Amino acid sequence: MTTPDVPHRLEMTVELPGTPEQVWHAIATGEGISSWFIRTDLEGREGGAIVTYMGEGMSSPGEVTGWDPPRRMEYEEPEWASLGGAEDAQVTPLVTEWLVEARSGGTCVVRVVSSAFGTGADWEEPFFDTMREGWVEFFTHLELYLRDFPGQQAVSLEIVREEAVTAPAMWQAVTGDLGLPDEAGKPVDMRGLAGHVDQVTGTRMLVRLTDPYPGYVSVWCGEFSPGKAMVNIHAYLFGPEAENYVEREEPGWKSWLDGLTVPAR
Repeated sequence: MTTPDVPHRLEMTVELPGTPEQVWHAIATGEGISSWFIRTDLEGREGGAIVTYMGEGMSSPGEVTGWDPPRRMEYEEPEWASLGGAEDAQVTPLVTEWLVEARSGGTCVVRVVSSAFGTGADWEEPFFDTMREGWVEFFTHLELYLRDFPGQQAVSLEIVREEAVTAPAMWQAVTGDLGLPDEAGKPVDMRGLAGHVDQVTGTRMLVRLTDPYPGYVSVWCGEFSPGKAMVNIHAYLFGPEAENYVEREEPGWKSWLDGLTVPAR
């Protein structure tokens, strides 16, 4: 049996708007995490359960191993290798620690550290690289959430498509059909959701919504293998009528994305 003695570590630090209590709600409650990241259930206590739902048929269960509100949370995910397609890999649990430190001026510094030991298999380092790229994107969501919607709970609308095309071709097809501009500050009306472009970098865009529901939409496209692209559109909507909108409109969004013509390039 191969011994898992190859260390892997990811560490990121970001300064965010809000009090420690507001930041803690965003990173240490299921309602808060699900409002800027992906659907997550969290039992807020040491020994409590945490489950992150990655998509249809995919989840990462774990256990809270450190709990000191509003300063520190730690949890372990023993099945993280399965997310990299290596269910039988010899690895130690993935340990993630969140640290919150208040700063003057109404901001907090948040540090997140994830670490585990593997065997040095080919998939391990790319897994951590992909996780780092994902945190960079989701931290932009977290900043916007804390800036405009602290303490509120979002309703999610999420659609995904994979296709044997390049990411630029997929991106051009999606943004072109939605009429999305490529410059921050420009107005947007995407299938009846109106707002403006908050950020855009390459094939990633964050749209701040104002009408008919406040919230934001992440549009992202990337390649997981040569010639195969994935696009993810994830709307986080707030307000008493947002849930009715998602129930009513999500099938139409899915039908639109599935039927979109993407030229092979």
